[in-house]
Amino acid sequence: MIKKLATAILVAVIVFSLALPTLAVDIPDPQFELEARSALLMEADSGRVIYQKNAEEQLAPASITKIMTLLLTMEAIEEGRASWDDVVTTSERAADMGGSQIWLEPGEEMTLEEMVKAIAIVSANDACVAVAEHLYGSEEAFVEVMNNRAEELGMENTHFVNTNGLPPGDADEQGNYSTAYDVALMSRELLKHGDVLEYTSTWIDYLRDGESFLRNTNDLVKSYRGADGLKTGYVEDAGFCVAATAEREGIRFISVIMKDVDSKLRFEEAAQLLSYGFNIYQPIEVAKKGEVLVEELEVYKGKDPQIKAIAKEDLNVAVIRGAEDKLKKQVLIDSDLTAPLAEGDRVGELRVLTEDKELDSVELVSDREVERGNIIQIVIQLLKRFLHNLVNIF
Repeated sequence: MIKKLATAILVAVIVFSLALPTLAVDIPDPQFELEARSALLMEADSGRVIYQKNAEEQLAPASITKIMTLLLTMEAIEEGRASWDDVVTTSERAADMGGSQIWLEPGEEMTLEEMVKAIAIVSANDACVAVAEHLYGSEEAFVEVMNNRAEELGMENTHFVNTNGLPPGDADEQGNYSTAYDVALMSRELLKHGDVLEYTSTWIDYLRDGESFLRNTNDLVKSYRGADGLKTGYVEDAGFCVAATAEREGIRFISVIMKDVDSKLRFEEAAQLLSYGFNIYQPIEVAKKGEVLVEELEVYKGKDPQIKAIAKEDLNVAVIRGAEDKLKKQVLIDSDLTAPLAEGDRVGELRVLTEDKELDSVELVSDREVERGNIIQIVIQLLKRFLHNLVNIF
């Protein structure tokens, strides 16, 4: 009887909207022209494209391909299918890669972390193949997963045939191809695995007990404030490429340059795009960790059922200057708030939207523990709810 009564009167989801105008704000036109064949600037949190030039044109990505290789590696580690301490043994095929490499020898062993360091810092083609074989048994199997993951991410104009972006041996064969937009999509996904930035932001490091010197191929991590990744690329067909990212005051941008005319210019134009983003956006603090978003919530079957919903973490969003007052904050409360409930348990979510698109969100959690009540307390709680609903009906 109690269960039926509870089911009848419990509200499935409570939504509180703090609605503000959501008028669109135009992005200022850039006062520059790029030499690169294709380019794109994306605000990382929202995925909003701020600037694009031929961003859907299929081009050879060269070593930018390795962003996907790093993504699959990070996912394998976070899912527990691999660990940083794994010993990776170099096959003859991996050792036979040309281009940028760390000159692995057949049978040479390194940890997975050392291999990732080599890929992220010096764009090691041999390490890419060694990692692929370690994780999936063969490079071919790994490449199949790369293409499946690209499809999942909505990379509609991308196809991979290898892990590192080297051109095929036969000139008639199709090599890797992608677009500036697709590169930004996989870059954004990789950035969800923050540990990778420890490697992509490293300027100088060493392997083999200091015998092998590593110097980052991405000059921006040394020269541009806030830059901490991601990946450069060059082969003759691809020209000079870079997928760069930088963060300042909680705002992060992804800049993609493809088929530029020389190495120096790709970095200059990538930096130009990043600076354009930082100039037109500003950070807005939406909620602080521990801030009360809902003053009073009732926990079903609780001994002392009233709690407060507080922000689990800080929440900041990037907003175009002039659009600070054009946000919508929405609080959603979960439907199954039932005792026992521990302090810090999830009770809902705060979302920030603009133009009906979600910018970011943070979990709401209970400010205290709620013990399970006895049968009398539960019945009283249900009767109060029942009477409250009757009053609202009539």
